[in-house]
Amino acid sequence: MAKDKKLVESITSMDVDFAQWYTDVVKKAELCDYASVKGCMVIKPAGYAIWENIQKELDSRFKETGVENVYMPLFIPESLLEKEKDHVEGFAPEVAWVTHGGLDPLQERLCVRPTSETLFCDFYAKDIHSYRDLPKVYNQWCSVVRWEKTTRPFLRSREFLWQEGHTAHATAEEAEERTIQMLNLYADFCEEVLAIPVVRGQKTDKEKFAGAEATYTIESLMHDGKALQSGTSHNFGDGFARAFDIQYAAKDNSLQYVHQTSWGMTTRMIGAIIMVHGDDNGLVLPPRIAPTQVVIVPVQMQKEGVLDKAFEIKAALKGFKVKVDDTDKSPGWKFSESEMRGIPVRVEIGPRDMVNNEAVLVRRDTHEKITVSLDNIAEEVEKLLDTIQHDMLEKARAHRDAHTYVATDLDSFVDTVNNKPGFVKAMWCGCQECEDKIKELTAATSRCMPFEQEQLSDKCVCCGKPATKMVYWGRAY
Repeated sequence: MAKDKKLVESITSMDVDFAQWYTDVVKKAELCDYASVKGCMVIKPAGYAIWENIQKELDSRFKETGVENVYMPLFIPESLLEKEKDHVEGFAPEVAWVTHGGLDPLQERLCVRPTSETLFCDFYAKDIHSYRDLPKVYNQWCSVVRWEKTTRPFLRSREFLWQEGHTAHATAEEAEERTIQMLNLYADFCEEVLAIPVVRGQKTDKEKFAGAEATYTIESLMHDGKALQSGTSHNFGDGFARAFDIQYAAKDNSLQYVHQTSWGMTTRMIGAIIMVHGDDNGLVLPPRIAPTQVVIVPVQMQKEGVLDKAFEIKAALKGFKVKVDDTDKSPGWKFSESEMRGIPVRVEIGPRDMVNNEAVLVRRDTHEKITVSLDNIAEEVEKLLDTIQHDMLEKARAHRDAHTYVATDLDSFVDTVNNKPGFVKAMWCGCQECEDKIKELTAATSRCMPFEQEQLSDKCVCCGKPATKMVYWGRAY
């Protein structure tokens, strides 16, 4: 029995040390490992399988809106990167440079892509000539490199995987429509698939993407009360088009600049899944993103017919992602391991269950045990998976709402941020000086100006001057 408990006992309780709990889950669930390059990670099969499911689901949703996939080079010439001033200044501290090709110094430094706006712009300038060439609605799946000083697996690493959409449109209205469309797509994906509730809104000018006219974001709340930017969509207006001379001949033969957008979601969403749903027993995966939805554990596997019955059940569950754990580990160890890996439903089947023509279903999220007949096990599993998916979203939403506070003056704001981790809703005058002061006093940043505005008061929480926006604030990853 001591052996069976060892796997879970090696996890630090999240209430004792949340950061260590997170690292323990990542390692014990074998999602990733540290690489020989500091700040980089090896994504292991269990972690990559989650990313593949994210990729598959997002890619399908993208294509339903007319998105096509392309691929751009890994390297960006320095002269190309410098064409858009705000953009290069925003990324300069994080850029990794290639200075040699083999033994020979390069005539021009090459940036290892931190993002691909400049590459797409260079391409669009050559590929777009007429209004007939528009819109361009492209996306690429790739890795990017940002030389972060402080790193943590999935949440912030020097190389990470993502998708980046880059579109070009004839009008400002079309670009804005696409920007909002993709933000809503991300929000729906988070809530419907990852069971993570989000707040939708616009970033302040201080927090928007370098070179963007407007940045829209979805913000989620982790179990420890910190916020996580979970997806962004940027409207570039015609700023990049003017810097890169991306023009098209309109129907009246006049030359016009295109209007562009960009939007992305990354492997940090794996970190979000861990921190929103995980518990002291390990990972808890929503059924719609879980690489294995059901694990069947044969009890007293050495007894005649038990293993065969386990595989019969697997055949009956052919519409689901099912695994039979037929390893020679003890049942207790298998139970702990399946919980650590976050598999939504465990099916236990043994000699006594076979006599009664039944099996035990165990929910990963609540640990509830349900005895069901083998005659209708597929229907019961389907119903249970749907219930788990729904309940996980509602539990996360209840946690977020219970940890969302209102502050109407600076003293209560500071007290709330320091003593009640979570989102703080407060009014803001629109001045960056107040935004900077709040960050200096509390380490909280503006997360977004939500689309659903509330009039909490008529005064800025910081300076007391007339307020223009209600803002979600919080400490963030």
